[in-house]
Amino acid sequence: MRKYIPFAFKNSLRNKRRTILTIASISVSLFLLGVLIAVYHAFYFRAAPPEQALRLVMRNRVSLTFSIPEYYEPKIRQIPGVKEVVSRSWFGGIYIDNRPEYFFPRFGTDPERIFKVYPEMTIDPEQLKAFQSERTAAAIGKTLAEKQNLRLGQKITLKGDIYPVDLELTIRAIFEGTADSSDNVMYFHRKYVEEGLVNARKGLVGTFAILAESAEAVPRIAREADEMFRNSDRQTKTDSERAFQLSFVSMLGNVKVFLLSICGAVVFTILLVSANTMAMSVRERIKEIGVLRTLGFTTDKVLAMIIAEAVIIAMLGGLLGCLMAFAVVQVLGSSLQVMFGTLRMPPVVLLISLGVAFAIGLLSSVIPAYNASRVPITDALRHLG
Repeated sequence: MRKYIPFAFKNSLRNKRRTILTIASISVSLFLLGVLIAVYHAFYFRAAPPEQALRLVMRNRVSLTFSIPEYYEPKIRQIPGVKEVVSRSWFGGIYIDNRPEYFFPRFGTDPERIFKVYPEMTIDPEQLKAFQSERTAAAIGKTLAEKQNLRLGQKITLKGDIYPVDLELTIRAIFEGTADSSDNVMYFHRKYVEEGLVNARKGLVGTFAILAESAEAVPRIAREADEMFRNSDRQTKTDSERAFQLSFVSMLGNVKVFLLSICGAVVFTILLVSANTMAMSVRERIKEIGVLRTLGFTTDKVLAMIIAEAVIIAMLGGLLGCLMAFAVVQVLGSSLQVMFGTLRMPPVVLLISLGVAFAIGLLSSVIPAYNASRVPITDALRHLG
């Protein structure tokens, strides 16, 4: 059968314009499909790094917009299996102006504990000491420093919006994250923020990040922590860090159904395009198929050659689309770190995309090929289409 593959390939080049346009349409569709599957995989199937598997996030049961008391922290520490706890409060604020390029996450936190709960973030010991010892100090990620052209010792101002205070900060530390943890973030002393607040807003935090001693203890800690504050006026909801991240995705609606629906529409559309192309190609070659059969080609061989031609075209388009998707994901993946870590194109995504391309080539050609291979030789030789 291998000796017929070159023949099928040459047949695909008879109408070069139509073949190139078909390959182009398949490649664009498979590019879109590959990116969507990569995003879907990153949201729902990406394996959590070891450090993330040990962390939980506690927030107000009602919503993230509501805070929880600072005095919950020592009570959380009493839960068996809890290794460390740190508070984080979203500050918001404005850096330079409201343009998107100047937006980045800004958190007030406990400088003594934040790098214990997030050990994957590496920081120079001297810089850490400077960050911890100075009330107006800030620690920023390496990615953020590069994007905003910030350096050690530089002074910046954050104009408060959520909190009615302006912060004058000095960058004292630059830390580095991993591929699965964003370092496009800024930390500063939460107590510094509270100094400018009225008493009603003091002693409240946005979330608690909890570091467990083992991954097995995470579900139990979540249950016991929420049960501990069940009868309080500010009940809590504690999830694994991964589940907490996915809660942001759920705010956009049923993203899973949305992504799968788009993928299905893309596959169905390109299947129709490919089927139409193969139908036209087969109709033009009915007489040639009759000649091949008079030369001794069996029905099965004719059928196989037509299907092989369609599969070759689809796989060429699939390979090109996968290469485009891989290149785009590599270039733009790091910009999506805030939500789910670096977007990647794992081998399984490439295999799925190529599998879809193969299926498109096969399904789009089966019916036209079957019908053409069953045309009687006399009718095929008289065909004028």
